Amino acid sequence: MPLLQNEPDRVFTYKDYLTWNDNKRWELINGAAYNMAPAPSVNHQRVSRQLLLQIGIFLSDKPCEVFSAPLDVRLPELNEKDEDTKNVVQPDIVVVCDSSKLDEKGCQGVPDLIIEIVSPSSASIDNIKKLNLYEKNGVKEYWIVHPIYKIVTIYKIMENGLYGKPETYSEKNKIEVELLKGLTIDLSQVFC
Repeated sequence: MPLLQNEPDRVFTYKDYLTWNDNKRWELINGAAYNMAPAPSVNHQRVSRQLLLQIGIFLSDKPCEVFSAPLDVRLPELNEKDEDTKNVVQPDIVVVCDSSKLDEKGCQGVPDLIIEIVSPSSASIDNIKKLNLYEKNGVKEYWIVHPIYKIVTIYKIMENGLYGKPETYSEKNKIEVELLKGLTIDLSQVFC
């Protein structure tokens, strides 16, 4: 999956990323490039749409905003210039409550909530690489949605800066979103 097979040790930055005009969607995780092809399945799109609708309707009169992919989320390390950022991801759904993190290029900084919808080609990245990246950067809630198995696994950041024991929900459950008080996600509508 790295961008250039003949350069496996190269560390890519956001500056490199901005020059790629091959009409493919890429992500950078710790400087390694990952091609997000193929396009998401129809079922993936349905799940994404339902989550986006439920969250979007709830946030319509609130200061937080919800976005869907593609939206570049740049996660710079301490004192790292934007162009030198080695972590640029395009989560399926992002909630940002601090508008100062938003610019014309996307989100620079840590979103409050990230939702990744797993596809066969992204399973290890979503469950290992992105889990570690989001925990390291302090994403308050990280949801991994498995459309095939109709389950959602939620990781929440604890006081020690690490994710606690994950919570798992099935298609028959409703999720009371602790981060967005008053929001309840009905998974029977998400996995219809």
